[in-house]
Amino acid sequence: MDIRALRYFVAVVDRQSFSRAAEALHVTQPTVSKMIQQLEQSLDLTLLERTGKRFTLTDAGHVVLQRGRALLAMHEEMGVELQDLQQLRRGDLRIGVTQQAHAPLAPLLAAYHRRHPQIELKLFEGGSQSIETDLRSGVLEMGTLLDHPANQEIWQEFDSFPLVRSPMCLLAPKDSAWRGRKRVALRELADSAFIFYGEGFALNDIIADACQRAGFTPRISSRSGQWDFVASLVRLGVGVTLLPKVFCDTLEQGQFTIAKLTEPSLDWKLMLAWRRGGQLSFAARAWLELVRSKA
Repeated sequence: MDIRALRYFVAVVDRQSFSRAAEALHVTQPTVSKMIQQLEQSLDLTLLERTGKRFTLTDAGHVVLQRGRALLAMHEEMGVELQDLQQLRRGDLRIGVTQQAHAPLAPLLAAYHRRHPQIELKLFEGGSQSIETDLRSGVLEMGTLLDHPANQEIWQEFDSFPLVRSPMCLLAPKDSAWRGRKRVALRELADSAFIFYGEGFALNDIIADACQRAGFTPRISSRSGQWDFVASLVRLGVGVTLLPKVFCDTLEQGQFTIAKLTEPSLDWKLMLAWRRGGQLSFAARAWLELVRSKA
């Protein structure tokens, strides 16, 4: 059913005149007559019984008028809602966020909220692997993923924008064998117990791969997905870990041994990712614009 023909039909009935309806719709009277005829033909029903210049509604006409008013109202409401979305007066932003991304994303999310207070921020927390899965399925529009040599194939599926890049550092107890060192080669950690991150965290793969290339398999003493808890375990002597410098800088320096990792040096590269070729919502496009403006 043509929504325009339905609008013309309602206008004719409301004004009880084809000519007055044409004037209100800013079209010619023959155009209105033609649209009503097309509507009747599409329904294979007579809607108006014409007697000279006057007409009355048939039973079918009464039904179409009642339902037509409701359809036109819904069509109008849909237009308003879509306009609201375009002008960012409603909607939501669905982003997958790894625990490591909390600190760098918080100021950006606050700035976004100030710009678009009517948009609901829906943050889904998890590891990079679960975020990657939810991006593929469409559950999430955007998410934070780590970029490293072992996962280059995923960038064939996703577009991305860099958020943070920080060198990886050794985090060890303050009285460790490396106390006072500014740099530590990864192979020197071969006999150490490592604290790894929670299941599904891509950083585990980055560290394990680097250790293999340095000639050893890391011995894991504990796991946690929380930076602060990992740091507490290190301070208490449960093991050592590799942590981005941007987070090491937030710790109380006198409580730890902190040294830049070398041979190989590793960088923590956090990316904002979204499905390549996917249609981003108005809210997501506004978020991407803000992130790029702050880079």
